[in-house]
Amino acid sequence: MEIDLRFFATFRDAVGEKERTRTVADDATVGDVLASLEAEYDGLEGQLLEDGAVREQLNVLKNGRNVVHMDGTETPLEGGDVLSVFPPVAGGSKS
Repeated sequence: MEIDLRFFATFRDAVGEKERTRTVADDATVGDVLASLEAEYDGLEGQLLEDGAVREQLNVLKNGRNVVHMDGTETPLEGGDVLSVFPPVAGGSKS
């Protein structure tokens, strides 16, 4: 099945594009996709998963909903899903 991936900020730089369509197994989970992205792109290695879970300050959305509020890395994917990956964002200081 096919899903759409969207990357933001430094993750977009690591992947080299904002959006990509990817073919995944019919029983793929969010964790499967994140692990394959870490393996495929040097700039993502160790940046998406920690101890089998989505890294704490990362936002991974399935169709606009944070997977942390679903089944985390075990969240199943379906054809046509959009998985968006946002790196941690540091705030600025007020002067």
